[in-house]
This record gives sequence, structure tokens and C-alpha cells, in this order.
Amino acid sequence: MKVKKSLTLALAGTMLFSGLLAGCGSNNNTNAAKETNNSAAAGNSAGSTSELKPYELKMYLIGGPQKDLDLVLKEVNKYTQEKINATLNITMFDWGDYDKKMQVITASGEPYDIAFTSSWTNDFRRNAANGTFLGLNDLLDKYGKETKEVLDPRFLEGTKIKGEIYGVPVNKELGQQWVWRFNKKYVDKYNMDISNIRTLDDLEPLLKTIKENEPADITPLAVPKGFKPFMPFDYVLGDELPIGVYMDSTDGKVVNILETPELATSLDTMRRLYTAGYLRPDVATLEGIDNIKTGKWFADREITQPYAEKGWSRSAGYEIVTSPMHEPYVYTQSAAGSMHAISVTSGDPERAMMFLNLLNTDKYLRNLLNYGIEGTHYKKISDNVIEDLPAMQDSYAMPGFTLGNMLLTYLHADDPADKWDAFKKFNDSSKEAPTFGFAFDPTPVKTEVAAINNVTKEFMPALYTGSVDPKTYLPKATKKFKEAGLEKVIAEVQKQLDEWNQTKK
Repeated sequence: MKVKKSLTLALAGTMLFSGLLAGCGSNNNTNAAKETNNSAAAGNSAGSTSELKPYELKMYLIGGPQKDLDLVLKEVNKYTQEKINATLNITMFDWGDYDKKMQVITASGEPYDIAFTSSWTNDFRRNAANGTFLGLNDLLDKYGKETKEVLDPRFLEGTKIKGEIYGVPVNKELGQQWVWRFNKKYVDKYNMDISNIRTLDDLEPLLKTIKENEPADITPLAVPKGFKPFMPFDYVLGDELPIGVYMDSTDGKVVNILETPELATSLDTMRRLYTAGYLRPDVATLEGIDNIKTGKWFADREITQPYAEKGWSRSAGYEIVTSPMHEPYVYTQSAAGSMHAISVTSGDPERAMMFLNLLNTDKYLRNLLNYGIEGTHYKKISDNVIEDLPAMQDSYAMPGFTLGNMLLTYLHADDPADKWDAFKKFNDSSKEAPTFGFAFDPTPVKTEVAAINNVTKEFMPALYTGSVDPKTYLPKATKKFKEAGLEKVIAEVQKQLDEWNQTKK
């Protein structure tokens, strides 16, 4: 990964900020000055602040409401005014509301500047294809050069549509790797060896032990309706739709996953686990599950990142351990897992990119937005290590992976000192999935895609969680998918994928 930055630019940024510092002398700004030393960009792409008219950036982010957001924004705005003569106005929508709220905002044509987007909410590709988001190639070259330098090039490759970049990715884990998570209390109690637990079949004996020996309110496999067994496919249109390419494919053949032996085997296993009582009876309609909060669970499934166990354990208040299901892969969707897009309704797209460049290269700003105000929300133990104060949990607990370059953020005392180096190694080791970089254009089959989406909602949660007998319901689902146009969509995906593969030769 390219992390080098221009020493000349870094020095220029430091000198600019030192001049500003002389006029204020606050403790926070002293810290900011130190951290701008380590941040190469810090507004250099913006040119002279005096040449910029004042502007308020309107930004939408995902996450629960934060009591101290306005308090933190006052500090953020002091800094961004100095750097790019802009202030920030953030509106946050809760996790379950964000997608619908952004759809309403988009449909209304409301002007805004920046929004969180991804492959899993505020649909990045749909919005880019519909013209909701601005193409960023030129803006990144002019005002985001330093951001491009800190990103693994595959992040940006995964956000391209017909050669145009439509999102600024958050620098974090690039590869995707599912793990089984375990409540360590029960692993220890029954002296379980989880080191080689990969598949549902591997997991089944452990679930049986918990079911037979623990009270009924302990859920052996604690998953909600979004659960899907891991199968060796690169899902071309996202894992909601049964269209994929085998991970070890050499011919790029697109398959109907409903008709694969891997799906049949997985559904049979899930049915067996469900009927044995290892999942909650209502799992097919369960929107979420509070197992982490209650502690009344044994195993679940999650996407990991280096040292994720420590973060999960810290949040839970008890130890959580994991076992990987597979090696990490870079999918088009994983590269687009957390991004910021600039709206076509923005009143100043250049300033929006200047801010995103700061957010991704300026350590002081990045940590201020993430952790709040030093002395109020956290205290420093050393230059790069912090300890949360009560106000962090009570009033300002931001979701860090949605905010910009994570590799700039402070560590906690129980974080390994090499945490961010481990992220770089994880990303470097992640292999590219067969269709990485391919962006399907649904326009020729958008009616059929919408129809098969509806069939997915009708059948797949019940099938994937074992809530219904696959011998009865898989044939019904397959028939409905075909009636909705699945084979036509597969043919169109194959056509576009073949054309894309030809461009790579």
C-alpha cells in the first residue's frame, strides 16, 4: 500500500498551521499542530483559505444519535474554517433508518454535499448509476491527491463504474473474511477446540453440547434472519441474489446458485440445526438479536478484521474468540464497504472534496470527529494511546469505520501496538475474487432484477435459516425465481462479465 506523502507538502502544512496556532494557543490546537506534522495533506490541496468563500457542508452519516455531536462540531468547525474556510453540519440517521431516509432525501432532490454510502446501505451502485452521486475522478486528482496516496489502489478500483470513481473509500480492512464468533465462557467451560471450526458441519457437535447442557435461554447459534451459510461463490449482484461465480472459477461462468450442490447441502444442514433447536424459532423474521448485550449465546457469525476480537470483547464486557471460515478475499462489494459520496446537488463539490481529503489525511481532525474532545470524551495515555472517559460512552460513541481513514485513529491501551500494520498486512494478503472490479449495469434487466429481489425476500430468509424444509421450498423458490426472470438476468450478467473479462486481456 502506498503511504508515502510529500515532505514538502507536510512542511508547508505545518508552517501554515503554526502561524494560526500563534493566535490561539489552546491545548487542543497544540495537539492539532503536533498531529498535523504527521498528516501530510492537511488542507494543502485546498490552496489558500483566504481565496475561498465561507461555505457550510451538509453531511449525512449513519449511526445512532450522539448527544454531544453539536459540541464536537464546534471544535471541528474551528479547525475546518482555518483549513478550508468551511463548517460542517452533520445529520445522523440510525442504522435501521438510514437507507430509507436517504431514499426520501434523494427522491426529494434536497441539496446536500456528502453522504455515507456503501454496498450495504444507501446503495452505492444504484445511486451512482441513477446520477445521484457525482463522478469524482477530476475532483480526486485536484483536491484529493493525498487521499489517493494512502489508499490501496484496489479500494478505488472497486468503486469505479465505467472508469469513473463515485465514492471516497474509508481506509480500513479491504479483504472480507467471515468468522465464527464464540462466547469464550462456554468454549472454556466445555474445553472446546475451535481452532479448526470452518463449516456448519464442524460447528454442529459444539452446538449440540450447548443445547444439551445449558439452560433453554442460551441460544447455541444466535443469528437473525440475514444469516446465510458460507458458500464458495463470488456473488455478482450481492449475496441477496442467487447469482454467482465459483471462487475457484477459471472460465468465469455465472451460475444459478439455487441449482448448485453446495446450496442443497447447506440448506439441508441448516434445516437439521433448526429442527434440533440450535437457532431461535423466530429466526426467519428476526430483524436483529441482542446476544452480545445479554451474553446468552454461544456462537454467531461476523465479518472480521485484524484484532476484531479485542474490540468485540471490549464492547461486550466479556471475552469473544473467533475461528475463520475461509481466507480473506477482496470483492467489489468489500472494496465499497464504507465510503463517502458527493451529491450532484452539492453547492460546492470542490469544497466537499477538500473536506474529505482532510478527513482522510489529517490525524487531528479524524480523531476529533471519531473520539470527540480530549479531556471531555477521552484522555491521552501517550501520544497515540487514549482512554475513554464516561462521556465517550454516554454522549459520543461514533461508529469509527464510517468516518474516514481508520489508520489515523488513536489506539486504546488494550490494542496491540501493531494494529494498523496488521491491517496493511491483512489487506496485502487478501486475494482478489474472480469478478473483483466488475460493475454490473442492471439497466437492460432492471424489471427482472426488481422481481427477483422480491422473490428473495419471500423465500430466502426462511430457507437460509432452516426454518422451512428445503426439499419442499427450494423447488418452489426456484420456480418463482425463474418466473421472475432469473435466467434472463444471469444471461445478461454473463454477457457483461464476458465483455469485461475481454477488456482485461
